[in-house]
Amino acid sequence: MGTSLQRIDLLAPGQNLNAYIQSINQFSILTAEEEQEIAEDLYYRESLEAARKLVMAHLRFVVHIAKSYSGYGLAEGDLIQEGNVGLMKAVKRFNPEKGVRLISFAVHWIKAEIHEFILRNWRIVKIATTKAQRKLFFNLRGQKKRLGWLTHDEAKAVAADLNVDVKHVQDMEGRLSAFDAGFDAGADDDDESTAYLAPANMLEDKRYDPAGMVEAADWEKTSVNNLESALEQLDERSRDILQQRWLDDDSKSTLHDLAAQYGVSAERIRQLEKNAMKKLKGIMEA
Repeated sequence: MGTSLQRIDLLAPGQNLNAYIQSINQFSILTAEEEQEIAEDLYYRESLEAARKLVMAHLRFVVHIAKSYSGYGLAEGDLIQEGNVGLMKAVKRFNPEKGVRLISFAVHWIKAEIHEFILRNWRIVKIATTKAQRKLFFNLRGQKKRLGWLTHDEAKAVAADLNVDVKHVQDMEGRLSAFDAGFDAGADDDDESTAYLAPANMLEDKRYDPAGMVEAADWEKTSVNNLESALEQLDERSRDILQQRWLDDDSKSTLHDLAAQYGVSAERIRQLEKNAMKKLKGIMEA
């Protein structure tokens, strides 16, 4: 099989794409007989080494397929990596008894992974969610490389070819021609009127809502008054424990501090505190 299958991570191309391509091209293309023998080893005996050989021998085909999707503005290395995922899925599911070559079977899986990656990353807003829309997206994208805006007759021809409604073709063409608007104003945008119209500047800042501020202040005042009123209904010791444990602004007392002050155990102070909190809650909810 040519060069030895050294342990190199060839499923995730790095920054040097040319070096990656040179590395995978060192692996010889399998003959039909070699592929059949290795595939049977994987299929019948679940040999991981056989799976690795099949994947490595077909990485060059993934690169070839990925290059056909270079017009989407996405990194070629990312497209190749996604295609490699599809290749591995195909190898796992390949049945050598079907009498077809692995690459013929794997093309579907490789393209499916690349398609999913493009649809997830080509636009911030999803432009194709249904199966019909995805079919339109990739086919119409190819048409747009040769055409400007489609005429009505051209749209009808595409619709007939893809077996979809003309309106769906025109709708997808509009999505393809749209652009993603920036949420914030550009850093070099000196036009104040344009910057003001950026979506980020149209959001309501609820931090300084007058009604909300008045409501919050009123709620805080009411809560403080209710707490003070409830504390007055506790016995002096319980009130003092809660005051020192939770309400003093400076340093709060520990259970052991209060135990020493009242001449009881820390566990007894914890019980008194728990009972006082329970009683306080009951008074405030009444």
